[in-house]
Formats: sequence, structure tokens, C-alpha cells
Amino acid sequence: MECTLKEFFRRDSSRIFVMSVILNYPWERAQSSLYLTKDGTAIPWWHCALASLGDGLLVLLMFWAGRAVFGNPGWFDRPGLRGYLLMAVTGLIMIIPLDWLMISRMTWWSYTADMPLMPGIGIGISPIAQMLLLPPLIFRVAAMWRKKSCPDQRQVV
Repeated sequence: MECTLKEFFRRDSSRIFVMSVILNYPWERAQSSLYLTKDGTAIPWWHCALASLGDGLLVLLMFWAGRAVFGNPGWFDRPGLRGYLLMAVTGLIMIIPLDWLMISRMTWWSYTADMPLMPGIGIGISPIAQMLLLPPLIFRVAAMWRKKSCPDQRQVV
């Protein structure tokens, strides 16, 4: 089975997005008790599903950032220190302003008193931890999936 670079790239993007949505949904459900909707009610499951789709887009942006920085669509196969650093930095660059915007400016939701906050910036620790911990797992699963779909990397043209 011959795999072209274009096929790899297309599959990687979709697989990363799907894995990200699947792995972020339980996190979103678990942390939903730390948030309230705009009208002060609990976060429903479907808000968590929508948030998981947004998380999938953020992780996809990480993938594309890594592709641009490293010049290799398979950079996440063996990310090394530079790859993990890219995941952490891009995750923080995306989630801190996004959460601040949603809480402080758009007021789509608010934190409950149980949400631990990052000192100095007042952003919830849970969404920050989410963007630091889940992407390495997501990219690892995607790398294993990638290797299984085309194990002979010499066939990549």
C-alpha cells in the first residue's frame, strides 16, 4: 500500500481533529461543574459537546503550527522537547486569551467559586491544564494511528 504525502496530511488533520474531540469531551464534562451559563445555570452536556469541537479546532491549529515551524507534517510522530514545547506554548497562547474573552468580555459563561484561578491573570486552571495535558496524548494517539495506517515510512512520497 503506497501512501502519498497528501493522503497522510489529509488523514492526519481529520484524525487529530476526531481524536481531539473524543478526548476533550470527557474533560469538558468533568470541568463543567466549575462553570455556569450566562443565566447562572449549570453547563448542559451539549455545551460540552460544542466546546469539544472548539478544542478540536485548537489542537488542529497546534498541528498546523507544528507543520509550519518544523516543515514536516509528521512532526508529532516523535515531537521531542521542541515539539512538546510547541504544544505547550501554542496551547497557552490560545487558551488564555480565549478563556479571558469568553469570561470577561463576551460573558458566555462564568466560573463557580470552585474553579481554581491562575494567580495574576484570573483564568481558570482547569482549561489551562486541559490545553497542556491533552494535546500530547492526542498527538501520541494520532501518531500510533498514523503508523498503523502506513507503517513503511519509506513509501511516503
